[in-house]
Amino acid sequence: MNSVTAGITISSVNMEDRKNLGIKAGDTIRVHQKIEDKGKTRIQIFEGLVLARKHGAEAGATFTVRKVVDGIGVEKIFPLYSPRIDKIEIMRRSTVRRAKLYYIREKVAREIKRQMRRMRVMNISSESEIEMKVEREKKIAEESAAKAVEEARLKEIAEKAEAIVEVPAEAVATETVSNEPTKEEVK
Repeated sequence: MNSVTAGITISSVNMEDRKNLGIKAGDTIRVHQKIEDKGKTRIQIFEGLVLARKHGAEAGATFTVRKVVDGIGVEKIFPLYSPRIDKIEIMRRSTVRRAKLYYIREKVAREIKRQMRRMRVMNISSESEIEMKVEREKKIAEESAAKAVEEARLKEIAEKAEAIVEVPAEAVATETVSNEPTKEEVK
């Protein structure tokens, strides 16, 4: 993959292959980029629409790729002959009438604003397990406190009812209840 000119290695990238790709505005491409993480090298893929291609086929040639991630537009400018780019794949080719597609940014923004008009505001959130546990414990404590207050209130009402229902002992002793008919009932 090295470009060799008269026995001298210029780059680790095959410049002819990259030049012959013919990347142009309107292409949907997939760029395989080498990224170093903690001493290890991995490949990260960035797939999007080519907005612009600049500086022709010279050594400093670049291309701008745009993609939308979670509703946010992300653009990256890649050097065409960068050794950090492992592979470039052209996924789709579109016919466009402009060399630079910067108007796509505003077009997408207008479309998002149009969609936002139709949206409703919702109050939905997620909680971590710790927050859920704290909420659960707080709810249990509130329920037990409410239960204790209710029991105290019922006990107080029962005591008041007993005080009202209590009949003096003298009244109970003088009145006798019998099942025998009285003299008036017999006649």
